[in-house]
Amino acid sequence: MRQANAISAISRPLNQLTLTIVAIGLIAIVASAQAHNQATTVEASGRHIHFPDTDKYLTLAVDLHTHSVFSDGHVWPKIRVEEALRDGLDALAITEHLEYQPHRFDIPHPDRNTAYNEAREAAAKTDLIVIAGSEITRDPPAGHINAVFISDANAMLRVPNVPADAKDALAYYRAANIWPAQNVIEAANEQGAFVFWNHPYWTNQQPNGIARMNKFHAANAKNGKLHGIEIANGQNYSEGAHAIALEHDLTLIGVSDVHDLIDWDYPPHQGEHRPVTLVLAQARTAEAIKEALFAQRTVVWFRNLLIGRKDELNAILDASLQLESAQWRAETEVLQIVIRNHSDATFRLRNLTKHTFMHSGDHIDVAANDVTKITVKPGKKMASIELKFAVENALVAPKKPATLSFTVTPENS
Repeated sequence: MRQANAISAISRPLNQLTLTIVAIGLIAIVASAQAHNQATTVEASGRHIHFPDTDKYLTLAVDLHTHSVFSDGHVWPKIRVEEALRDGLDALAITEHLEYQPHRFDIPHPDRNTAYNEAREAAAKTDLIVIAGSEITRDPPAGHINAVFISDANAMLRVPNVPADAKDALAYYRAANIWPAQNVIEAANEQGAFVFWNHPYWTNQQPNGIARMNKFHAANAKNGKLHGIEIANGQNYSEGAHAIALEHDLTLIGVSDVHDLIDWDYPPHQGEHRPVTLVLAQARTAEAIKEALFAQRTVVWFRNLLIGRKDELNAILDASLQLESAQWRAETEVLQIVIRNHSDATFRLRNLTKHTFMHSGDHIDVAANDVTKITVKPGKKMASIELKFAVENALVAPKKPATLSFTVTPENS
C-alpha cells in the first residue's frame, strides 16, 4: 500500500478489480513483446542497475519489497520477474500482505506462498534469485513489517473466523489482526527470517511524518527479532529512519514497494531507477545475501543518493571512482586529472582542500559510467598532491556526507 491511513486505504472500493484483472493479460502481452523485441538493447540503454564489486565482496542489487495481484498489487508475479531482469537485479522478493487481501474474491489463494512459487517458476531459467517473503500488515505500533527468507508464509497467519463475504477486505483484515503482531514476529524468527520495519515515517504511524522508534519495535530490536529498517521506500528517504537504524543497530534497507508497473513508478526513459539495497555479499547466492543482510553489509541507492555505514559506503566509493591519469599541462603548473566512474551514480563532489580548480568552483559532478576531467591549480609543481572531497550524495549518517581522498602522483607532460 502507498502512504495512507491504514484503515482508509484498506476500505477503498474494489469495483476497479475487474478492469485490473483484465489489464493483467494485456500487461503480460505487452511486457513479453517488449522483452522479445528489446532483449538486446535493455542493458545497452543503461537501464541495468550496476555498481562495481568491492575489494572483498560482490555488489548485488536487491529489491526486498514488491507486490503482485496476490495482495494489493496489479500485476502477475511473472511480470515482477521480467521487470527485475530488465533492471538487472540480482535478487527479488515479492512480499504480499498477509492480512490485507483485497483480491481474495477474484483470485482465491489459500496458500500464501503462491506469489513466491509463481515468481520462482518464472525465474527458473534465469539468473535472478527469488527470495520468499511476506509483509505483516498491522495497525500501529507494529505497523508494516517485512519478513524475508521465510520457509512458509502460511505459518505467519491465523484467521480463526474468516468473514463469509470474500469481497470485504476490511473485515478480513480485522479478523486477521486478532492474532497478536508479536506472535507473527515470533513465527517469522522461528523460520530464520530477516525481519525489517517498513516505511516507519508513514503518517498513519507518525502523524508528522517523522520516523520515531516505539516500544514495540525497540523491544524486538533489543531482543534480536527486528533486524532492519527501511530508510528509503518508493519516493521517500527518511532521515528519522536512518537515525533509528544507526542508534538501534539495524540494517539499512531501500526498496521500491512497487504495486503497479515498475516503469510507471520509476520511468527508466526519464532517467529514473527503482530504489534498491546494494548488498555486499560473499557469493551470488540467496544464502550469501541473507548472511550479508544480517551482517549489515548494505548500501541503499535512492534517487542518485547512496546511504550506508562508513565501511560499506567507502568500499562502494573506492570501487566506483578510479583515478585514471594525472599529468601536468605542458609548460604550466596546472594539473589535469582524469577520474573514471564505474557506477550508475553521478557523484557530487565538494572540494575540502585549499587547491582551486580551473573550470569550476568547489563543486564537481563526476558523471555516471564516464570519465570526468578536473583541472587543478596547486600553485606549483609537486611530487604528489592530496585531494579530499565530501561526496554530497553519499551519506554515512543524516546530513553527514562521506569523504573521499585521492593521492595524486602527477606525470610530467
